[in-house]
Amino acid sequence: MITLDNGNVLLKPAHRRMLMSRLKRAIRIGDRLGKFVLNISLRRNGRHVEVKPDVSDRYGAFHCHTRQMTLDDAVHAIVRMVFRQIHEHALRKAVLATA
Repeated sequence: MITLDNGNVLLKPAHRRMLMSRLKRAIRIGDRLGKFVLNISLRRNGRHVEVKPDVSDRYGAFHCHTRQMTLDDAVHAIVRMVFRQIHEHALRKAVLATA
């Protein structure tokens, strides 16, 4: 399940599609893990965009945070952080399955 709280950031449909297409791989892996929930909150403070995703799945939960000058840079940084953590959870699942 994915929830997007865009706060005071004006998102065009193209921005939503960009965000979802960049998160596609992480979402696919999260769905394989089970009980995958991704909450993304966006906030604009002055000239900066602040993005805070909260992710939980069967193997744990984590929170990330980034503050960048543009929405594109913030989304890029968050996608990398989320995918790295989801990949760690997938590796943990593989280790537990073989043990």
